Amino acid sequence: MKVMFISLGCDKNLSDTEEMLGILREEGYEFTDDETDAEIIVVNTCCFINDAKEESINTICEMAECKKRYKCSSLIVTGCLAQRYRDEIIKEIPEVDAVIGTSAYDTVGDVIKSVIDGKTVTRFMDMDRLPSVAADRVVTTGGYYAYLKIAEGCDKNCTYCIIPKIRGHYRSIPMEKLAAQAEKLAEGGVKELILVAQETTIYGQDIYGEKSLHLLLKRLCRIEGLSFIRILYCYPEEIYDELIDTIKKEKKVCHYLDMPIQHCNDYILKRMGRRTNKKELMDIIHKLRESIPDIILRTTLISGFPGETCEAHRELMEFVDEMEFDRLGVFAYSPEENTAAADFDGQVDEEVKGDRRDEIMELQQDIAFDKSESMIGKEFVAIIEGKVAEENAYAGRTYMDAPDVDGYIFISADEELMSGDLVQVRVTGASGYDLIGEKI
Repeated sequence: MKVMFISLGCDKNLSDTEEMLGILREEGYEFTDDETDAEIIVVNTCCFINDAKEESINTICEMAECKKRYKCSSLIVTGCLAQRYRDEIIKEIPEVDAVIGTSAYDTVGDVIKSVIDGKTVTRFMDMDRLPSVAADRVVTTGGYYAYLKIAEGCDKNCTYCIIPKIRGHYRSIPMEKLAAQAEKLAEGGVKELILVAQETTIYGQDIYGEKSLHLLLKRLCRIEGLSFIRILYCYPEEIYDELIDTIKKEKKVCHYLDMPIQHCNDYILKRMGRRTNKKELMDIIHKLRESIPDIILRTTLISGFPGETCEAHRELMEFVDEMEFDRLGVFAYSPEENTAAADFDGQVDEEVKGDRRDEIMELQQDIAFDKSESMIGKEFVAIIEGKVAEENAYAGRTYMDAPDVDGYIFISADEELMSGDLVQVRVTGASGYDLIGEKI
């Protein structure tokens, strides 16, 4: 039977999708990306913010229509929206045949068998269970880079975030299991490994008694075939000296850190339930740049959080201007039901939230464009992502850019290059967030 997967939301969700694909491939299913040809459709959903929730609901409804019109006999919903709204999904969208919770996605094969037999299935397990998948993942990112989810769940309980209630407590995946998975990925041609979790920084603390991300990095660096190892989602207050030293010394570890801070105003940070303050944020940023001068720092912010005044917004603007983050994204605050912040007083008008977001992004654009210009004349190793249509040029990424969220370097080359090739390039120009270069 032919199965179609739609994976929505974050890269952690994508990792779950790839494991489900591996399970079904081992069980003999075929895959298609054509909804008119699919006999089974699986939608892996997200509900982190309202826009993601709407996208998930709309996608499920679209696939329900496909089930009516084409050959699809089974529609299965999994992921965060499924965990959060299982009863509503079954009740409101009768075309859905099964709903699978976030800690039960490894049962997708059994669920499909039950659905084929005509049963309607809801499959949920202890939220603090770690799914166990023996099958090799099906990498969907092009084959030369892959995400490695090193932990599940979160214990931070930020007041705006629903994740702990739908993903459970923080649980690290044992190092030997991660190393085995990484070795398989490298054998399959993966050259860039991107470590993800709700929070990567405290990896290992729950099972080894101490933060062990630096030890995991050293273990992964020994794997032949891997060239880049990139770290996402580091909480600033959890960054520790051994981690900084490992990033600095291990040649395969990118001098790149994704460090979501959300705000800088002490009152807003406290309301958010964040465990840091403005001074501590400034201290860790300065420490990282002093220790690793060429480090690229990426962060995300929330505009219009309840209680954010004009003064707090101006303080954030000044902070962004002073810190000069290399990469930065902003989300307008989205009140999520069953989170503490949704009931806070001082809710900010939607238009104001959007305006504040746009002001920060305009400021960051100037910073980012200046940083792009400063790269002219420098040389880097780039990983090729693909050819530019009808041009003798290729799109690539250096250590400074994570896939899907950052920019590219467009490389002119006389020889034919393939996706995943590593090439030495010289930056010859800049175009907004992107660089222009030549192969040397």
